[in-house]
Amino acid sequence: MGRLNGKVAIITGAAMGMGASEAMLFAKEGAKVIATDVQMEHLNKVVEEIKENGGEAVAIKHDVTSEAEWKAIIAEAVKLFGKVDVLVNNAGVSSPKTIANMEMDEWNKIMDIDLNGCVIGMKYVIPEMKKAGGGSIINISSIGGIVGMAGTSPYTAAKGALRVLSKSAAVEYGKDKIRVNSVHPGIIVTPMTGPTMVEGGATPYYKTYTQLPYFGEPEDVAYGVVFLASDESRFVTGSELVIDGGWTAL
Repeated sequence: MGRLNGKVAIITGAAMGMGASEAMLFAKEGAKVIATDVQMEHLNKVVEEIKENGGEAVAIKHDVTSEAEWKAIIAEAVKLFGKVDVLVNNAGVSSPKTIANMEMDEWNKIMDIDLNGCVIGMKYVIPEMKKAGGGSIINISSIGGIVGMAGTSPYTAAKGALRVLSKSAAVEYGKDKIRVNSVHPGIIVTPMTGPTMVEGGATPYYKTYTQLPYFGEPEDVAYGVVFLASDESRFVTGSELVIDGGWTAL
């Protein structure tokens, strides 16, 4: 408890899955959380649960591809809490498409949400972090940003770009005490992965590559994100935190 006392954090995609788990754990550790998503019914439930447990959080509807909405959310965070210390770019979508069978509008949608949305958030949060004397940006990538994965070409392309973008930003803003790291989850049981695992029949494939005899849960990622948000990781930047049950050890 208290690992994030005094921190103000924006967490995107916080309505379900890893984002919801991150928001709840951040609040439990003392952060003031601005939780954003487009799925307001689920997001409001997450924030209500945080408040019921004594945490401090607000829910804001947010399309991460909108530059105007990013500006408004960062301004609201500063208005409410005076600063922004942490940005977790968690919002993302996937699509079971190979290069030859996808439409370009599908490609562009995934790039807009999984990559461009992160870029816009970084663009507008960095000036506020400079004012605050530093900060931590945590970009949720994927093992698909490190190794090839069949049938998810647009997703892996976006996540791979996010991985290297994080390194470049770490170099650009290290002098400002702004740390930028990427997190690379493996198979985490969430509403996004569930359909692929069950309806898509991918569970045997996932089990083949996951070395531990179980898949990850959202909190397994959330604990790693809390570390990167906290002062415990004050000398960690430009790194890749892999939370994948051994997938990339092969």
